[in-house]
Amino acid sequence: MSARLDRVLGGGLVPGAVVLVAGEPGIGKSTLLLDVCGRAAREGRRVLYLTGEESAAQVRLRADRIGALAADLWLAAETDLGAVLGHVDQVRPDLVVVDSVQTVGSAQVDGAPGGVSQVREVAAALIGVAKARGIATLLVGHVTKDGSIAGPRVLEHLVDVVVQFEGDRHSRLRLVRASKNRYGPTDEVGCFDLSDAGIVGLADPSGLFLSTGRGEPVPGTCVTVTLEGRRPLVTEVQSLVAPSALPTPRRATSGLDSSRVAMVTAVMDRRAGIKVGQADVYVSTVGGVKVAEPAADLAVALAIAGATTDRPLVPRTVAFGEVGLAGEIRPVGGVPRRLSEAARLGFTTAIVPVGALESGRAPSGLRVLEVADLAAAARVATLRAV
Repeated sequence: MSARLDRVLGGGLVPGAVVLVAGEPGIGKSTLLLDVCGRAAREGRRVLYLTGEESAAQVRLRADRIGALAADLWLAAETDLGAVLGHVDQVRPDLVVVDSVQTVGSAQVDGAPGGVSQVREVAAALIGVAKARGIATLLVGHVTKDGSIAGPRVLEHLVDVVVQFEGDRHSRLRLVRASKNRYGPTDEVGCFDLSDAGIVGLADPSGLFLSTGRGEPVPGTCVTVTLEGRRPLVTEVQSLVAPSALPTPRRATSGLDSSRVAMVTAVMDRRAGIKVGQADVYVSTVGGVKVAEPAADLAVALAIAGATTDRPLVPRTVAFGEVGLAGEIRPVGGVPRRLSEAARLGFTTAIVPVGALESGRAPSGLRVLEVADLAAAARVATLRAV
């Protein structure tokens, strides 16, 4: 199996374990699991891939395209639970993939496939077979509009591991994280690169989120270090500030929480003397990555400040910290890991909240500047309010 997925699962698939893989339609769940099946089959396991959404011919074409074909990889298209269990009896696999559990129905239960009673019955039957025969099983699950797993909540309680497959359709990056894991931690994240040729695990995805091919520093950019689970990711934030011709200036964001960006903008205008209230402000992340944690506030503020004053930051600088309504920079967690990742990638200056280094030393070659508020951060970053 992929080392990145093994890491999320806590070391790999355990015989008899049942894993529920959830994600939006078209995000790449089937491609990932087909790649997993191909790897497992080439390692000597007998694998059965059951699809209820496509024909076996369609699945085979995809397997051929991504290089997942193997002698011990068996494909079948079934939507009846009895037929599915019959294939399991016949093939006697070590690994079973059911894509998806909402498309399989039981003749013993009233209702269409995907209903609460049907999903409960199908999942219980598949889990029973997996436990009795020691078969590792991967169940694909649909999600609702709000991102939660479709079907009864009991489905998540029945399985051993619940894995969320996330990503933006317009970006190649995919993140896999466990929200429940009986065999390992739930704070690990696997990063994958999805392309037409298949899906590849990324050991070092930080380069996807930085601009390349640029010479001199550009005003309106700032690099931050976010934490996805326990993994630090270096991400670049870009901003453009322009005079507004509208009565209500525009605030547009991509990859960032718009309400949080609006709050940071208001704090800058009121507390740091950087006047952006009457300007259009556009803020985006590089590479399509989504940043939700408050630790990116300081980078957002410095990017907007640089775009406003038309002055770039000191080259090779990173910044992280939460911005409060009083303009203060609040501490964030995981500081040693963030600093180590910045130093590893060649950054030489880090702007952090006061007290961030109380529990340890800065990595070699990294100058750490502690700031108490936004005004101080703008000064040490060589920015001046206009």
